Amino acid sequence: MFKNLILFSILLSSIAATAQPLVYPETRPTGHTDTYFGTAVADPYHWLEDDRSTETMDWVKRQNVFTKSHLDKIPYRAQLLERMQQLSNYEKFSSPQKVGKYIFFYKNDGLQNQAVLYRQVGMGGTPEVFLDPNALSKEGTTTVGLLDFSKDDKLAAFSVQKAGSDWQEIVVYDVATAEAKPDTLKWVKFSGASWHGNGFYYSRYDAPKGSALSEKNEYHKVYFHQMGTAQAADKLIYSDAKHPLRYFSAQVTEDEQYLAINISEGTSGSEIRVKNLKTGQAEFAKVCPGFANDFSLLDTDGSRLIVYTNYQAPTYQVLSIDPKNPAKKNWKVLLGPKAEILQGFSAVGDKYVANYLKDVSTRLSIYNRKGEFEKNIALPTVGTAGLVEGDRKNTDAFISFTSFTFPNTLYSLDIATGAIQEFRKPNVPIDLNAFEVNQVFYTSKDGAKVPMFLIHKKGLQKDGKRPTLLYGYGGFNISVEPAFATTYLALAEQGGVVAVANIRGGGEYGEKWHKAGMLEKKQTVFDDFIAAGEYLCAQKYTSPDKLAIHGGSNGGLLVGACMVQRPDLFRVALPAVGVLDMLRYHKFTIGWGWVVEYGSSDSATQFPFLRKYSPLHNLKPQTKYPATMILTGDHDDRVVPAHSFKFGASLQAAQSAAAPILIRIDVNAGHGAGKPISKTLEEKADILAFMLWNMDVTKLLN
Repeated sequence: MFKNLILFSILLSSIAATAQPLVYPETRPTGHTDTYFGTAVADPYHWLEDDRSTETMDWVKRQNVFTKSHLDKIPYRAQLLERMQQLSNYEKFSSPQKVGKYIFFYKNDGLQNQAVLYRQVGMGGTPEVFLDPNALSKEGTTTVGLLDFSKDDKLAAFSVQKAGSDWQEIVVYDVATAEAKPDTLKWVKFSGASWHGNGFYYSRYDAPKGSALSEKNEYHKVYFHQMGTAQAADKLIYSDAKHPLRYFSAQVTEDEQYLAINISEGTSGSEIRVKNLKTGQAEFAKVCPGFANDFSLLDTDGSRLIVYTNYQAPTYQVLSIDPKNPAKKNWKVLLGPKAEILQGFSAVGDKYVANYLKDVSTRLSIYNRKGEFEKNIALPTVGTAGLVEGDRKNTDAFISFTSFTFPNTLYSLDIATGAIQEFRKPNVPIDLNAFEVNQVFYTSKDGAKVPMFLIHKKGLQKDGKRPTLLYGYGGFNISVEPAFATTYLALAEQGGVVAVANIRGGGEYGEKWHKAGMLEKKQTVFDDFIAAGEYLCAQKYTSPDKLAIHGGSNGGLLVGACMVQRPDLFRVALPAVGVLDMLRYHKFTIGWGWVVEYGSSDSATQFPFLRKYSPLHNLKPQTKYPATMILTGDHDDRVVPAHSFKFGASLQAAQSAAAPILIRIDVNAGHGAGKPISKTLEEKADILAFMLWNMDVTKLLN
C-alpha cells in the first residue's frame, strides 16, 4: 500500500545531481541574428524552428533519450505513476445535455484514454454507448468533441482531432441510429457547427501549403455545408480579404431567426454582425462594433438580441439590442454590472441563470426574462460551477460543481425553486477528509492584494521544509478556479503543499485585473508570481530549496520569465508548452492572435518591453538556474514546440549548476487538450518525480 510519508534525506550525495554540470546532447549554434529597429538579437538555434527537417527530428530523438535516461534513475518514478493511476481510476461524467427524448453525456470508466459519449432515454434510462473515440486510434490520441445538434434533434455534428493538433475534421452522426453520415469536412480550426435546416455553418482555413503544424494561419472563412453534398460545394458565407488575421465564427440563434458572425482580431475584442434569416436580409448588419470590447450573443427575446459584454462594465453585463436600431444609445441593460464577475448567462425555460465569480468562487442566481432577480442557488462549498446546461425548449437543466477536494459532481436543477439534486457523484479512491484548502491574500510588489489557494494535509507542520508546487497562469482574462486534480492530492498526501496563485492578467476580478497584466504591464504578472513564492517561504510553508513552479502555455511563459528573473527563489521549474520566444511567437500558426495580449516585436514601441522579459532572450551564460524540465508536444500547433526547443537548447548552454535541464517532448501530442489519460498520467508522474528528486527527496516509504 502506497503510504503517505516522505523521508527527507540529509545526504545530498544521494541526489541525482552530480558535482559537475551535465554534458548535454550537442545542439549546433549558428550566427543567425534578427534586427529589430536597429537592435541585433542573436537567435543561434533558429534552425530548430523547422519541425520537418531531419536535423530537428534527430535533435528531438537525442533529447528524449537524454531525458528518459535521467528520469529512469529516479527510484520512485514507477511508484508515483502507479499511485497516479490509482487516484485517477474512478468514473468521471460530463454535464448531461437533453436532446429530444435522450440525455447525452460523456463518461470515462476510469483509465480510458478518452471519455465515451453515452445516451439514455430520460433521467432513469439505461445508458448506451453512442460514440467511442477509443476505437478510432490504438494509442487513444484521437479525440471527438460534440459541437451541436440540429434544431430538429435528428443529427449531431462532431469535431475529430488527431495527435493533439488543433486541426479538426467535422463529421455528422444520425441521432436515432448512431450511424455516421458520409459528410466529412477538413481543414477546420477554431470552429463550431451551427445548424440551420439541413445543414450547418462552420469556419475553416485553406489547406496549408507548408507545414500544417507551424505555418501561419490566415484568412479564416465561414462556410455553409448542405448535408449530402461534397465539401467543395460548400457555400462561402463570410470572409475578409483585407484582414487576413481575423477569426470568424457563425451562430444561428435558437429560434433560427438570426445568423450572427462573431469577428475577433485576437483573444480579446470582438464585433458582431447579424442577418435576419426569416426576412431574407441580404447583407450582414453591424450590431456590436469592434474591437475595443468583448461581445457574445447569448439569446433572443422576440426580435431583440441578448448580448453578454464588458462594454462600460469591467465585470460584465447583459444588454438587449434591437438589430434594426443598433446604435449604442438604443442599447438597453438587461442585467447590469455588479462587484462580482459575471462569467455567464444561460437561458433555461423562461428563466436565466447567471454565473458570478466572487473571490475565485462561483455564485449562481436565477433571473426572470426581464432581468429581475428571483433567487440564489445554494452550492455545496467554495468551488467552481460550470455554466448551466439548458435551453429554451426545456425546463430541465444540469450543473457541474468541483473544488480542490470535491470531485466533479453533477446536479439537476429545478429552475422554479432553485433547488439542486445530486445526479451523479464519483467515488474517488482517496480519503478527501484528510486534506484542507485555505485561501490567503498576499501582497505583491506594488502593494496589490492577490488571492492564492493552499492545498495540503490537515495538521501540516509549517517548518519550511515542505515540497511545494506553485502554479499560475496570469493571462488572457482566464480565471484559475478551484478544480479537482489528482496530481495535487498525490503531492499533498506526501506532506507537500500545492499553491494556486490567482495573479493579474487573469479574469478573477474582471477586465481591470486582466489589463493590469497585459501588454507593457506584463511584468506585473511575474511580480505577482514571484511575490507568491516569497510569501510561501516567509510563512514557513517551504523554502527556496523546496519550491517548484509550474504552468502551461501562457503559464509556461510565466514560469520561464520567473525562473530567469529569480533563479535563486526556485529549486525546480516546470514550463509546459510555453510561449518562450516573445519576439517571434506571432510568426507561427495562430500566434498572431495573441498580439492584442502581448504586443508585437514588429512595433517599435512594443519591442522594447517584449525584449526585456522574453525568457529566451534573457538567459545569461554561466548562471545557476533551477533544475528544469521543459514539456512540449511534437504536434503542438497552438504554441509550436520551437519555443521549447530553442529555450531548452539555450538553457542547457547557459546552465552552470549541476541541476539538470531536461526537455520532455511528447510524441503524437499537442497543446494538451484531448491528451489521452495514459500520456497525461505519465507526464504527471514525471513532473512529481523530477520535482521531488531535485529537492533531495530520495525515498518514498512503503
